[in-house]
Amino acid sequence: MTKAEPLAAVQAVVRSYVDACARGDVLALRALFHPSAILSGYLAGELVTGSPEPFFAAVGANPAPVDSGLRYDTRIDTVHIDGRIATAVLRETGYLGMDFVNHFQLLEADGQWHIVAKLFEST
Repeated sequence: MTKAEPLAAVQAVVRSYVDACARGDVLALRALFHPSAILSGYLAGELVTGSPEPFFAAVGANPAPVDSGLRYDTRIDTVHIDGRIATAVLRETGYLGMDFVNHFQLLEADGQWHIVAKLFEST
């Protein structure tokens, strides 16, 4: 595997995350997260930590940006890969009426990259 292949694979996971959020596709989001994934961060100043289940529930309960006409812009700032682990920073503008900075940790297992942790803050 060349150096570009893991980079492209990690970027594809982050782009799939963005696409699933934009469409409100909880099943697609669940497939991107490792079953033991954790989620931690500040949502409107309140600490959220634990399973990503509350995040999945919020995505499913709110109108998807593509259906609501809300502005939703994203930018992948950085991706760093070291063997079978990776980090990525994603900035979201206008998601559910807020802006987010997301720090993802990803792990490659059996040829598949999964999000194992999401650290975030709404701004």
